[in-house]
Amino acid sequence: MNVLMVCLGNICRSPLAEGILKSKVDSTHTFVDSAGTAGYHVGNPPDSRSIKVAQDYGIDISQQSCRKFTISDFDFFDVIYVMDKSNFSDIIRLARNKSDAEKVKLLLSEINLKNEEVPDPYHDTHDGFKKVYIMIDNACTVIAARLENK
Repeated sequence: MNVLMVCLGNICRSPLAEGILKSKVDSTHTFVDSAGTAGYHVGNPPDSRSIKVAQDYGIDISQQSCRKFTISDFDFFDVIYVMDKSNFSDIIRLARNKSDAEKVKLLLSEINLKNEEVPDPYHDTHDGFKKVYIMIDNACTVIAARLENK
């Protein structure tokens, strides 16, 4: 199973989601990556605050490198989790067909919060990053349990 996590810049939420899910699944059965809908930070590491909050929970995301979502991601990934409705719309607009579109889901829909979004903590404090981490962790716990039972 190949899982992609997507946010706007691939520096705050999606790197956290990638790191969290990777920490919960067997890497021999599940590949996890992340991307952004915008190319602002391509090649850069995640935001230092994301790195710090991940470290607070024993996860190292410092070696990740930001990249932009590409159409070919629809071919490689089985499911594409997006952090908010804006990025959901951006990815859906790129879908070439129904099969592509069916792969795209709001991350929090996995914990029965169908219209809820993971807020962008970029303009927030460390506490905002911690709140986002907890939201993502809750969703990734459910996703990992499903993946490990397949």
